[in-house]
Amino acid sequence: MRPLARAALLAPALVAAACSSYNPLVWVGIMSTPANPPTPLTPIDAKVTPRAVWTAGVGKSKGFNLRPAIDQGKVYAAAADGTVTVLAEDTGKQVARFETKKPVAGGLEVAGGRIFAGTLKGQVLALDTAGKSLWTAQVAGEVIAPASVSRNTVVVRTSDGRIFAYAIADGKRLWVYQRPTPPLLLRSAAGVLAVGGDVVAGYPNGKLVALDLDDGKLTWEATVALPRGSTELERIADVAGLPVIDGASVCAGAFQGKVACFEITTRNVVWSRDISTARSLATDQKNLYVVDDTGAVLALDKRSGASVWKQDKLRYRQLTAPVVFDGRVVVGDGFGYLHVLSADDGALVGRLATDGSAVTSLVPGLSALFAQTAGGSVVAVHF
Repeated sequence: MRPLARAALLAPALVAAACSSYNPLVWVGIMSTPANPPTPLTPIDAKVTPRAVWTAGVGKSKGFNLRPAIDQGKVYAAAADGTVTVLAEDTGKQVARFETKKPVAGGLEVAGGRIFAGTLKGQVLALDTAGKSLWTAQVAGEVIAPASVSRNTVVVRTSDGRIFAYAIADGKRLWVYQRPTPPLLLRSAAGVLAVGGDVVAGYPNGKLVALDLDDGKLTWEATVALPRGSTELERIADVAGLPVIDGASVCAGAFQGKVACFEITTRNVVWSRDISTARSLATDQKNLYVVDDTGAVLALDKRSGASVWKQDKLRYRQLTAPVVFDGRVVVGDGFGYLHVLSADDGALVGRLATDGSAVTSLVPGLSALFAQTAGGSVVAVHF
């Protein structure tokens, strides 16, 4: 095994991820296949019938967890080769299609009439909705996560954990935040969460931080989990998925660590559970939803952390992060299926096959749930 310095081992997604059999031996090349085969699908007692109301081809993802963006009745989706396709949200009809001529790796964000994309070559692209380049900013690192926008500021994160903020209007750099990283870390495609005047992000060694949007200064830091083990692989405890802000609390999960919720104002721990995840979290009025490292889907009471249910019939199927849509929990898998779970008891109540390639992301919209696949499809789903 060659030495890895600040190595990128895995690319878990933001709203989705392509791998769920988290075996470090596979990541570093000691093993060529996951230790656990995917759980076969079995018949379900369907209570809902998810259906694809339209499907559109947008170009292949080539291994990246590309995510569509929804804005003003339109769906914006990128392919890894830099093609951006704009679709009507209700019909899937192509509104526009243009080439950025840049290898897009970070998915899309749309705000203020602008499209933002990141590239493997460390570029942040700002385009108008017709595809005209407005500005390009250069960062020293791969941008494999979607940008986040708040208060006329676009915030991006590089794969080595640095966070950059730019003015939406002209791309002027406003600040950069960086901190030391351990020798081994997960290559996170989760990015950051910019909400109001705060930027919230997970970091290696189980850290969750908040920055001031105006100047990038650290405003608070909390520990989701502490690294454990005698080897560098065992001590990876990265907060790799996006946290979720729920009222006065913020919750996050750490790989080989815990899922924990904190009071935002005091940073006190509300509760924590020994659950390992590298996925983003989801929440509704009652529960917090987690996909753990085996692919089990769990619901936790968001006030106490108590277990509500666990669904383990999708283990090792390379699940995306969970999303909540139409009162139900939905995950995609690495074989092209969407799975609908009851929010009450976790029962599998619906299933939909897409194009047979891995589902890379799920994005709830006002009218439908949108899935993007590795094979290059965007699918609008109704229940």
